[in-house]
Amino acid sequence: MSSIPMLSRPLPTASRAAVVAATVLTVLLAGCSGEKKDKPATQTAARVNKEEITVHQINFVMQQQRSLAPEQAASASKQVLEKLIDQELALQKAGEQKIDRDPKVVQQIEMARREIISRAYVEKIAAGAPKPAPEEVKAYYDANPALFSDRRIYSLQELAIEAKPDQIDDLKAKLAAAKDVTAFVEYLKANNIRFAGNQAVRPAEQLPLTSLATIAKMKDGQAVFTPAPKGAVVLILAGSRSQPVDLERARPAIEQYLQNDRKRKVVEDDLKALRTAAKVVYVGEFTKTAEEMKAAAEKEKAAALEVKATKSALTATPSSAPPIIPIVPVASSPLMAAPSSAPPLVPVQAASMPANLDKGIKGLK
Repeated sequence: MSSIPMLSRPLPTASRAAVVAATVLTVLLAGCSGEKKDKPATQTAARVNKEEITVHQINFVMQQQRSLAPEQAASASKQVLEKLIDQELALQKAGEQKIDRDPKVVQQIEMARREIISRAYVEKIAAGAPKPAPEEVKAYYDANPALFSDRRIYSLQELAIEAKPDQIDDLKAKLAAAKDVTAFVEYLKANNIRFAGNQAVRPAEQLPLTSLATIAKMKDGQAVFTPAPKGAVVLILAGSRSQPVDLERARPAIEQYLQNDRKRKVVEDDLKALRTAAKVVYVGEFTKTAEEMKAAAEKEKAAALEVKATKSALTATPSSAPPIIPIVPVASSPLMAAPSSAPPLVPVQAASMPANLDKGIKGLK
């Protein structure tokens, strides 16, 4: 390889002038050719007074809208920009009024910062959870036939009944003796027993696992009678149809479920280790145990009720109608929450169900 010889002496004046002229010409030609090219894309989407809103800000907001269809991206990004402009205007005005120095605002900012950073740490730890092996997916599939190989679509009816403890046994007997659900409902109406009804069609995966174990054993037309804090809940399986899911279709959902469960355990173990290594000292009222704090709260509540009763006994006007007891919500019924054991099945004739209720396999896509 030949090397470029270094100049051992300065160029003559004429030669130096020629070099300068050539350099200037090159720069001018480059400038002319650059005018014909497109200007480089800017990352600025809008300017609000002296501040800029960038494309990165818009993209960050758009990423939070995971269900957004591709064809809606253009219009959605414009809407996001307009909202960011309004936000920036409010932010600038708040800065002028020193709102960002308000103690409440400072506290909220600090709490948001703590939440964001701690969540990022948890997500980083959870990302290290190993993926489930194919044999683990197969084992979970085989261990839960009600969700997969024996999966059914259930048409359910539920009655939340208000009743006193001494009425529970009689209600259970009346349900067992009724020829169908309609007859049992008529009995409730005839005896002025308050109740609320609900009905729906649910695939197996939309039922709590603790309840699915009981419902999967039921046959069409059977019912479960479960005592509740304010009375009882009756769940009737009005009908069902088989719709099994093979292993290949179920695999993505099982993998996701097992992966999430592992992430949860990894995070729990890590936080437990951090607590063990740290020195945590409770101060003041928080030195009490949970049981002691609960007992103290109940004592204060009882004392407050006693004072209220003493005052109202002389001044209050008694109401002729007894207070209305709220009916147990369907979502919080004992059966749909977490029954400790499977209640006995009471045969009841299936009732008619609407035909336009939702269907499908949600959660297994």
